[in-house]
Amino acid sequence: MILITGANGVVGRQVMNQLAQEGTAVTAVTRGNGEAPLPDGVAAVRGDLFHPEWIEAALEGVEALQISPRAAGPGLGELLRLAAEQGVRRAVLLSATTVEYPAGEARFAAQFEQAEELVMRSGLDWTILRLADFAANALAWAPQIRAGDVVRGAYGRAATSPIHETDIAAVAVRALRGSLRMKAVHTLTGPQSLDQVEKVRLIGAATGRRLSFQELPPEQVRQGMLAQGLPEEIPARLLGSLADYADRPGPTTSTVEDLVGRPALTFADWAHDNAPAFGG
Repeated sequence: MILITGANGVVGRQVMNQLAQEGTAVTAVTRGNGEAPLPDGVAAVRGDLFHPEWIEAALEGVEALQISPRAAGPGLGELLRLAAEQGVRRAVLLSATTVEYPAGEARFAAQFEQAEELVMRSGLDWTILRLADFAANALAWAPQIRAGDVVRGAYGRAATSPIHETDIAAVAVRALRGSLRMKAVHTLTGPQSLDQVEKVRLIGAATGRRLSFQELPPEQVRQGMLAQGLPEEIPARLLGSLADYADRPGPTTSTVEDLVGRPALTFADWAHDNAPAFGG
């Protein structure tokens, strides 16, 4: 049995799908607030990982645990303690490249560093996946693209190597099954560095449209996000990282190909897979 936290997130859902297709027993931790239906054959455990005491019974028979630190929050240490007591063997942590390649406000990288330290000290076998910018973050542009041909944002020349969630899941599944070397840290990125202008162009190519990126002042973007009701943390995370990536591109690694034995999927692949979300 494998237990997935952050099960309704972009990566969690991909991991569940891949494991379910293999016939692996999976339990998903959800908060039960009307999320999308789980894949066939996946059991649901409803609860709040910020207070994980309730999960002890759900850990019975679990061999491996996938952890999203933002889903587990301050309850991560207790979750790991309970997992060790219940005989869980492996933990796979989804972390961030900013631990190794700083970008944005240090407080956000520090949260991932703390989660990594807890997992390393848990007594479980562990794998840490430091993840680059998710290609799926581009879905934030979908309302603008459905409404017109211009994406408006800050730091158009900020460059990262966005990673397809399918590739993250492919590596995570191998780690959860114990097919990768334990007590290892892997930095996962997409295969090519792209700025935001080029990402928008590629979404246009996937949807058969000519799209463009319009540069806006960062403070205007921040205020617009806050006016939409987003918490301060969201624009702080986004704009801080973009400012640094505009000066210094994020990392690019070959780790996905090294671990799964095929080339990593490109952002163009992701845009094609997700064209309907943009009206294509």
